[in-house]
Amino acid sequence: MKNRPVVVGIGSIQQKGAFNELDESLILMELATKKALHDTTNTKIKNYIEEISIPKGYWRYRDPGKWIAENNQFNKVTTTISKIGILQQHLINRICKKILNGEIKAGLVLGGEARYKILRSQIENKDFDETELTINPNNYIKSDADLNLDIEKKELGLMAVGYYAILESVLRAESSNAFDQHHLIISKMYEQFSKIAQKNNDAWTNKSFTYEDILNHSEKNPMQAFPYNKLHCTSWNVNQAGAIVICSEDIANKLDIPQTKRVYPLASSENNYMIATLQRPNLVNPIGMKLAAEYILNLSKDNDIKHNLYDLYSCFPVAVQMFAKSLNIQNRSNYSLTGGMAYAGGPLNSYVIHSTIKMIENIRNYPDKVGIVTGVSGMMTKQSYAMWAKEPKINFSHRDFTEEASHLEKPLEISSKTEGNGKIIGYTIIKNKENSFKAIMFVETKDFKRKLITSNNQSIINLMEKNEWVGKKILFKENQLVC
Repeated sequence: MKNRPVVVGIGSIQQKGAFNELDESLILMELATKKALHDTTNTKIKNYIEEISIPKGYWRYRDPGKWIAENNQFNKVTTTISKIGILQQHLINRICKKILNGEIKAGLVLGGEARYKILRSQIENKDFDETELTINPNNYIKSDADLNLDIEKKELGLMAVGYYAILESVLRAESSNAFDQHHLIISKMYEQFSKIAQKNNDAWTNKSFTYEDILNHSEKNPMQAFPYNKLHCTSWNVNQAGAIVICSEDIANKLDIPQTKRVYPLASSENNYMIATLQRPNLVNPIGMKLAAEYILNLSKDNDIKHNLYDLYSCFPVAVQMFAKSLNIQNRSNYSLTGGMAYAGGPLNSYVIHSTIKMIENIRNYPDKVGIVTGVSGMMTKQSYAMWAKEPKINFSHRDFTEEASHLEKPLEISSKTEGNGKIIGYTIIKNKENSFKAIMFVETKDFKRKLITSNNQSIINLMEKNEWVGKKILFKENQLVC
């Protein structure tokens, strides 16, 4: 199949060291690009790259893609930047579909972050000025709506950990595991992740942690949002970048790119339907995620394709568990190839590029295996699945379930009542700016509307850390827990 998309080159970069030994994000992405081009074994591929797609990171450049294209003497290319809130897999899907449709011959997907350099600049008291790039990209992809409600942002902020901790409490209550047993299970899962990361040369952390290290609070492992400690959370202060070269099979043949380098996208699915966390009818079983997973599973079953490798998105433990459940693989011992975002590193808005690179590496080494990579945007707001193999067992296919999900699942109303009765459906405990603790609860009222309420009562907070409060009927007044 002449226009069948195939990955032919991958490159990942990681840097540690003192401030002066570290590069900014632009240079990291440039280094990853050169590595990916070299990996193809024929750098003439650059003459066929017609699109560069980059998920927006912490950096302030308007369009690093144009700079990278010029620096590598690419022919005329179209550049695309996707804002935070867009699935990284979406960019890979876009390139694959354009190749399949004959719109482009080859494309480059890349991303990178230099937050560790920023951190070192603060530690070493050094000035850090990024290269100024003021030209806009050809395309700028934004989300259709805000990821969070104002009330969520007010109480939980913009950091993801509190939202995911609430989702974890929902999943914990729905499981058959006891309260403490659930926390033990997720810590043992992350112990396994740390062992995988230790063997991954591209991982940010090469230290292995025991489940006790992860489960128990300590000075180096403080609580971030109950039940999550630091070692449960994504590590985003990294200097990492990754790049993936995708072209048509015709171009791969024309350039004599070795079969050993080729890995094929078999199928992908997305759900981009956005419902704020508090308003979701089912907090941990969104219908769009279910549809996207079923598409991959049904396609695999119909074509007798068996999956052997997985990298499930791992910003926080609940994400891994939700994806495992959606794919019916809850009993597996291993859900990661990288070691997960807590230990392999979670560069802002580009981890899926790294997990895909690691999947490509594994399939090259084990050509009889088929892998699935999953992705997330927002607070488990959007989800993606991608299936990869050494041989094109089926023609590449893609489905977006956004519209279908929007018809099947509607956001619940927010209650305007400042006092009344309700039931806790999820909760967490976080630190206030004043360094005191605060409980944040998602509550369903008697008329089946949603409410976010809080409590600063330390006695109640202590009980919430020791016993399950999801499902408890409560009284609230002035948006505070009364009893």
